[in-house]
Amino acid sequence: MVHSPFVAAVVLLLVATFSFGWALPAGSELPRFREAPAFRNGPSCVSAPTIHIAVTLDAAYLRGSLAGVLSILRHSSCPESITFHFLATRPRRFRPAVAASFPSLTFDVYRFDPALVRGLISSSVRRALDQPLNYARIYLADILPRSVRRVIYFDSDLVVVDDVARLWATDLAPDHVLAAPEYCHANFTSYFTDRFWSDPVFPRALSGRRRPPCYFNTGVMVMDLDRWRAGGYTRKLEGWMEVQKREARIYELGSLPPFLLVFAGEVKGVEHRWNQHGLGGDNVEGLCRDLHPGPVSLLHWSGKGKPWLRLDAGRPCPLDALWAPYDLLRRDGHDDLFTDI
Repeated sequence: MVHSPFVAAVVLLLVATFSFGWALPAGSELPRFREAPAFRNGPSCVSAPTIHIAVTLDAAYLRGSLAGVLSILRHSSCPESITFHFLATRPRRFRPAVAASFPSLTFDVYRFDPALVRGLISSSVRRALDQPLNYARIYLADILPRSVRRVIYFDSDLVVVDDVARLWATDLAPDHVLAAPEYCHANFTSYFTDRFWSDPVFPRALSGRRRPPCYFNTGVMVMDLDRWRAGGYTRKLEGWMEVQKREARIYELGSLPPFLLVFAGEVKGVEHRWNQHGLGGDNVEGLCRDLHPGPVSLLHWSGKGKPWLRLDAGRPCPLDALWAPYDLLRRDGHDDLFTDI
C-alpha cells in the first residue's frame, strides 16, 4: 500500500505530540479521557432497529475500547439506536469512564466472572491471549439479557469506518449461529498441533460441515444468541477447552481454536472489508503491516502491536495514524488534538 503525504504528516505530528512510554500499572488509577462529541439520530432513524454491540473493558485495553466506541458512533447513520453491552471483571471501575466520555450513550456494564474459565485456560503464544476476559465472548449468550437476541461482538483493538448498520443487517437465515469474514486461503491445519491431527478422534469433529472448514477471526462476529442458547454452544466450546487442559495440547492460540473447532465450515461469510485484521503484526514481534487489498469498513490491530502503545513509544506504524483520531486519552496541553473528526 502507498501511504499518502497526509498520512505521513499525521504520523510525524503524533510522534511529536504524544508522550513516551505510557503504561498503566496493575491496580493503578485509570487514565483520564476526554468527552466525545454527541452524535444524534436524524429524521430517517424513526424506524431504525436497535443495534446491540458487545465489547470488553479492562485497564490495558480501555483506551482501545473507547476509541472503538467513538468510531462506531462517528460513522453510524443512527447512533442513538445503538446499545452497547460492556463486559468487565470489575464493572464499577469502568462504568464512570464510559459515562464520562459518552454521557448520552445507551449502555450497561456486566460482570464477567474470571472463575468461569480459570480452570480451563492453558498457556498460549502471547500472555494477553491467556487473560480470562479474552474468553468472555464465549459467554455472551449467558451474560446478556434474554431480550438481546442478536449481538455484534467487537474486539477492543479496532475502529469502524463504515455504518455498522450494514454489518448488523447480515442475513443469518436459515439457521446460522454466527457470521464473520472467512479466510479460506489461510493454512487451517496450522491452528492446531500435530497432536491434534495425529489423534484418531479429534479431527473427526471437523467432518460433516456445510463447507470445508476455514479460518475466521473472532474479533468481529455477528451472533444469533437465541440459536446459540438453544444449541448449547457455550458448553461445546468449553468441551474443547477441557480437552486442551486435561487431555492433550491441541492448539496454541487462546480462545480462537475452540471457535474454529465448533464453527469452522458453519459460519455465514461476511465481506472481508469488515475485518481488515492483522494490523498489529504477528503474536511475537508485532511488526508493521499494510492493508489487505480491497475496500475497508473496519481496521483491526489484531496481533501483538497495538496502535496506542506504538504511538506513545514514538515508534508508530503508518496505519496507526488511522486509529489516532479516535483516541480520547486526555493529555495536558493536547486535549483538543483530533477532536474535530
